[in-house]
Amino acid sequence: MSEQNTMLPAAFFGHGNPMNALEVNRYTAAWGEFGRSVPRPRAILVVSAHWYIGATAVTAMPRPRTIHDFYGFPRQLFDVRYPAPGLPELAEEVSDVVHPTWVGADLDSWGIDHGTWSVLTHAFPEADIPVVQLSINAFKPFDYHLDLGARLAPLRERGVLVVASGNVVHNLGGVDPRLTDEGFDWARRFDDAARETVQDAPTEAARLDGHRDFGLAVPTPDHFIPLLYLAGLAGAAGDRPDVLVDGYAYGSLSMTAYTLGLRCRGEQPPGGAPSLPSGVPADSANI
Repeated sequence: MSEQNTMLPAAFFGHGNPMNALEVNRYTAAWGEFGRSVPRPRAILVVSAHWYIGATAVTAMPRPRTIHDFYGFPRQLFDVRYPAPGLPELAEEVSDVVHPTWVGADLDSWGIDHGTWSVLTHAFPEADIPVVQLSINAFKPFDYHLDLGARLAPLRERGVLVVASGNVVHNLGGVDPRLTDEGFDWARRFDDAARETVQDAPTEAARLDGHRDFGLAVPTPDHFIPLLYLAGLAGAAGDRPDVLVDGYAYGSLSMTAYTLGLRCRGEQPPGGAPSLPSGVPADSANI
């Protein structure tokens, strides 16, 4: 089938520590399997937790730069480049499908951040598919993001792979670097509740802020909101997302990833999240 006639899947990735870009573990193996299983997209549209600004915008530059939006990590991570082209005309397509929601075109301020390239380095290592990012509008409520995700649904029929990247549970203040493959009880409870909602009632995903562990699991909304985009797409499609891979890192991060319209959970190597380099500050501005 041609890509124009293929309903492309969609996905949410728990991207975790940016060192995953350099690692082989069960998460990065699952990301690679996903990329190998997807019909070749015309473009990839990514909603990343790390482009969290006061507006809804789409990157519209022909050659987006690789952004290293973290600090305290080894030099080799800063040397990573993901030289995928952009697709400026996709900005207009996004604007059209989400109308009347306003979407700005970013010509030079952003690019491809680590929430995107740390995953795509494994999923699409050739970096030859155009990549466009959609910002998270920090001023909007959860229902706005859920609805915007649903409005992106027509792009799946136009050769666009819609990807969201964050972490369902993301509490950097609670990180225990020794627990590279474990989750605290509250992290597990919230991740389980999110899974049940996303799979059984995705249009209710914005109500997860009422869960008793929400405050611990989501002290800031930036990494949680990308999940709402996948939930919105699932609701629009009337389809049930599948778990691609799951697990926990440092006690307070969930690495759960979901696919929509594609099952590809295969054999995965052992190994949890990479160790955090010593001296990396665990705060809301990092990882």
